[in-house]
Amino acid sequence: MNSPFTQTLSALIRHRGVTGCMVVGESDGIIVDSSLQIGVNGSAVAALTASLYRKAQRASTAAGFGMTGFFELVAEGGRVCAAGRNEMVLVIVAGAKVNVGIIRMEMLKALESFP
Repeated sequence: MNSPFTQTLSALIRHRGVTGCMVVGESDGIIVDSSLQIGVNGSAVAALTASLYRKAQRASTAAGFGMTGFFELVAEGGRVCAAGRNEMVLVIVAGAKVNVGIIRMEMLKALESFP
């Protein structure tokens, strides 16, 4: 069964170094659709990323910077990138050496097609 996000996720998962991509609810972190390689804990990453994204939104707004456009968490085991629109967050899970510039550009472009 396909969702409105299936084509977008299929294109994003093909990038070198990307191990997972998801669309999650911003308010609850529940996965709406995903494309994950074996070993990616989608539920945990979705919940963590949605929570961090909400906090980044509040902090950015409070500091007078406005809405958060792109969020990246760099950790020992890799990266998580997030960008949101219409109460949905597009999440990418990737290795440490992924080309973040390309991923960022593709994510922001993909958000334009979000319902």
